[in-house]
Amino acid sequence: MRRRQKGFTLLELLVVVAIIGIIASIAIPNLLVAIQRAKQRRTMVDIRNMATAWEARNSEASRYNAAGQANGVEGADQRITSDNLSNMLEPTYIRVVPKVDGWGMAYQMYTNKAYGAAEKANIYAIISGGKDGVISSDPTTGPFTNFDCDIVYGNGVFLSYPDGMLVSK
Repeated sequence: MRRRQKGFTLLELLVVVAIIGIIASIAIPNLLVAIQRAKQRRTMVDIRNMATAWEARNSEASRYNAAGQANGVEGADQRITSDNLSNMLEPTYIRVVPKVDGWGMAYQMYTNKAYGAAEKANIYAIISGGKDGVISSDPTTGPFTNFDCDIVYGNGVFLSYPDGMLVSK
């Protein structure tokens, strides 16, 4: 009597490898998009938390003088460093001011008056450069679908944000 060998044939193994390859080719791009969306969401939450703390401070001090946006976004053109913002907000208004966005790039903050100026700043903006980390001189306004677009928050609202991800107040 001849004994039967147990195991898989080469054809069966090739079919399994092909199926795994097809599944991977579908799943990996979706995973990469999900990772970028998670970074956008984290960035938006951090920006919202900074803005809430900054606005709480403003309600007591009647001045922002610590954040805004470059090139006059909504009139805020005086750069505020993250150290200055941290000095104003920590630990009373926020435990720790986030320094980098979801992609590891530093946030940029602006007001319409310089930090420490005698004049009161009454507007501000907080910006993340997005995936590419480049802050545009003319940012997209409203929703966008490109991960490289800037996320901009100024005076209580997101001015530029990922489509479908607007964080409600």
